[in-house]
Amino acid sequence: MEEAVRKLLDLASKGIAESRDDRRALEQLKVRLLGRKGELAALFKNLGKVSEADRPLVGKILNDAKVSLEKMLAEALEESREQSIRRRKRFDVTVPGRMPLRGRLHPITQTALEISRIFNWLGFETVEGPEVELDYYNFEALNMPKDHPARDMQDTFYVSEDVVLRTHTSPLQVRVMEKRRPPIRVIAPGRTYRCDSDVTHTPMFHQVEGLMVGEDISFGDLKGILTIFVHQMFGPDVDLRFRPSFFPFTEPSAEVDIRCVMCRGGGCRVCSQTGWLEILGSGMVDPEVFKMVGYDPETVTGFAFGMGIERIAMLKFGIDDLRLFFENDLRFLMQF
Repeated sequence: MEEAVRKLLDLASKGIAESRDDRRALEQLKVRLLGRKGELAALFKNLGKVSEADRPLVGKILNDAKVSLEKMLAEALEESREQSIRRRKRFDVTVPGRMPLRGRLHPITQTALEISRIFNWLGFETVEGPEVELDYYNFEALNMPKDHPARDMQDTFYVSEDVVLRTHTSPLQVRVMEKRRPPIRVIAPGRTYRCDSDVTHTPMFHQVEGLMVGEDISFGDLKGILTIFVHQMFGPDVDLRFRPSFFPFTEPSAEVDIRCVMCRGGGCRVCSQTGWLEILGSGMVDPEVFKMVGYDPETVTGFAFGMGIERIAMLKFGIDDLRLFFENDLRFLMQF
């Protein structure tokens, strides 16, 4: 038995020496020697074959061997763990560094920030409000009662009879006027919702509405502000024109067109061969809207405007399919 124990200890010493840098091999060696079906367990099973007189001595030899093996393997495993930690801490300062991937703002976010920057520079304050809106603020206070035909211009998501997902950010103009007295100069960027989806429309999109109210505000002020905006956004050489239109909450109303940025006015598929592209709607605030918020239309005037951020982004970056903004294709997004 003593010879068998000695061979077992020699086997352990040799195995530890060969596997000192391999923690997995040391774990396997531990199972082989000390496991329930290991070699030491086999020696303990033979203890019953030893004479009763020699059994205490042999039992002590086996127990001492077990203690020695456990200590040897524990020390080897600890040393292997420490070496692994030391290796992880080493690094070669001469190895070229790896540049981390840098995130980019989505082109819609970039465009929204640029629009806000321009109007903030012109003295407009940015305001925010709820996306789930009362029918009163989304329609009625903007001169569109429940039976008004202009409601058909907007395919609305109704949460209930009196609650909608806002179809534009113009409700914020009413909310601001209810809480403040003129002069007012604000823009309201944010998400809006309509039941529409194709190459140029999505159920969720982004708009920026603007409002300026005070004494002696004229259509000339509206034209001046929007002309500056267009030249700041698209460049000083871009022509624009104001075309008569209709909006229920402004009178008179106008749409603003710019010279096509794709063909420079020569006519192309994007501008339907007209040479012009519509970018926003605007007009003088209807007196009925002022009455809804307690303003006297005889003493104050104002103008409002609104634009789709996706449309501005498509024109600014030369994008011909609105759906690209929402597909999360990194190859597309990394260009901006």
